[in-house]
Amino acid sequence: MANVRKQLERVLLQVQKPARYTGGEQGSIVKDPAQVDVRFAFCFPDLYEVGMSHLGMKILYSLMNEREDVWCERVFAPGEDFERVMRAHKIPLFGLESMDPIREFDFIGFTLQYELSFTAILNMLDLAGLPVRSQDRAGLQPVVVAGGPCACNPEPIADFIDLFILGEGEEVNLELIDLYQACKREGTTKQEFLRRAAQIQGIYVPSLYQVSYREDGTIGRVEPTQGAPAVVTKRIVKDLDKVYYPREFVVPFAETVHNRAMVEVLRGCIRGCRFCQAGFLYRPFREKQPETLDRDAHLLCDNTGYDEVSLTSLSTSDYSQLETLLGRMLTWTERDSVNIALPSLRVDNFSKELVERIAGVRKSSLTFAPEAGTQRLRDVINKNVTEEEVLRTCLTAFEGGYTSVKLYFMIGLPTETDEDVAGIIHLCQRVVELFYHMPNKPKGKGVNVTASVACFVPKPFTPFQYEPQDTRAELCRKQKILLETVQSRKITVKYHDSPTSFLEAVLARGDRRLCPVVERAWRLGSKLDGWGDFFSMDRWVQAAEEAGVDFAFYANRRRSYEEVMPWDHLDYGVHKRFLIRENQLAHQDKTTPNCRDHCSGCGANQLLGGACFGQ
Repeated sequence: MANVRKQLERVLLQVQKPARYTGGEQGSIVKDPAQVDVRFAFCFPDLYEVGMSHLGMKILYSLMNEREDVWCERVFAPGEDFERVMRAHKIPLFGLESMDPIREFDFIGFTLQYELSFTAILNMLDLAGLPVRSQDRAGLQPVVVAGGPCACNPEPIADFIDLFILGEGEEVNLELIDLYQACKREGTTKQEFLRRAAQIQGIYVPSLYQVSYREDGTIGRVEPTQGAPAVVTKRIVKDLDKVYYPREFVVPFAETVHNRAMVEVLRGCIRGCRFCQAGFLYRPFREKQPETLDRDAHLLCDNTGYDEVSLTSLSTSDYSQLETLLGRMLTWTERDSVNIALPSLRVDNFSKELVERIAGVRKSSLTFAPEAGTQRLRDVINKNVTEEEVLRTCLTAFEGGYTSVKLYFMIGLPTETDEDVAGIIHLCQRVVELFYHMPNKPKGKGVNVTASVACFVPKPFTPFQYEPQDTRAELCRKQKILLETVQSRKITVKYHDSPTSFLEAVLARGDRRLCPVVERAWRLGSKLDGWGDFFSMDRWVQAAEEAGVDFAFYANRRRSYEEVMPWDHLDYGVHKRFLIRENQLAHQDKTTPNCRDHCSGCGANQLLGGACFGQ
């Protein structure tokens, strides 16, 4: 420990943002290593300012540290400048709380938020001084685990991770630690620990499954071995009002992406947008009671000193008791000058009352997501939002004093035509005209409408998991249509880089044959691929060519309903027959009502042991 600290004292002034690497922030938890039985390195495979904004890390960090016998520490990917210093001075990757090398810990856990972070995981294992492949890490300690949304298809990194945690981690993480302690006392092998861990619901051990392939390159079978279950079912927390929630957060020294208190309002989503992976992965829909949220928010702000609290979820304005919650919170937020932030607002339930509630937040711009420019395509993706609702929402925002609106869209969606692409700009133009036709338009003020346009990426466990992604050439052609359709200086178009979306599609729907590609791309220099400054498609293309892998097979190919998907042996609660039916409805331009209006039988209620919404 002392050696790392002394080394850091000598070298930290050589790097930008040294506060990323010092630890010692308010709220960080330091324990005596001699008094704990299990040490857990919670690794976020991205930079400090991104990872410190992540709510899941805050929850699990505090949850594990509640136990006296466990010490959880934070670990982030180093910036390029600090990595050079680490390698030059042989400084191993360390936990921020103790400065101890994480290779000495019992668990090294990664959160999988984004497919393009896969190479960062390998780089962090290497910086820790560990072999990147599971088979080369023989002893019981350390156990390398991973969870998060990308764990729903872990196959492209199955060779590097000992076990994956599927679903929500509050309960299963503690069960896994208990098992590890028992195995540690018994002196069992890692293989025996993994065999026993596979019997815990929500734990997937990839080395216990054998994959065979057909002549056409598709998967033939995935067979469990050594008593592993044929299907691994994700874990959920049934009662959110009883689930653990932190009383304080670590307050960072350095600027982060979201530097504020956050309370989780609900889990799941009622909407069923057919492109949205999170909307299906996090089912079933569950809400917290207003008194629970009000208490948690008040405690967090008191203990951290934050002057803004965010009501966080996939769709906060779908919270059924939002007005009641805001009424309770305003009794103390107004007195203490605390802003309430409402992200994830929906076009079809944005009201004047909500504008008034968030009036304390700086009036810069509001963000909404129509996703498609025409009604036909919005019906295809099951957005269940009309153009009239989009315009009415923008009018409400303008009347509330906003002069800037950002609208999120996608190109490359299934069944999309050039008319649909141009419709994105036409809708933005109607929003501009709406502002200038307001009877009480603010004098001397103009409007700005930003169209932020992403490339569609087909994801596992969605109705569009069967769809091909547009080729990079086709996406570039559609981006050109966007720019050529703009006729007003009041409209700004921003679009995502198609190569990163292409690679995201490859990794999202890939199988184990991508493991050597990921490793080779890392050895060629890939490590922070989510950042444009560090991403190189050439490295990935070279890695694929050397491994004899065709990326188009994963990204640009339509799947049949009968094909065995790489993730079919993992159960996230949503029936495959439901996804097929939704895909068929999409090709008929037909919508499905939201879960609160009508249950469509997705199957997620089986995880609750009863009907959603108490119906």
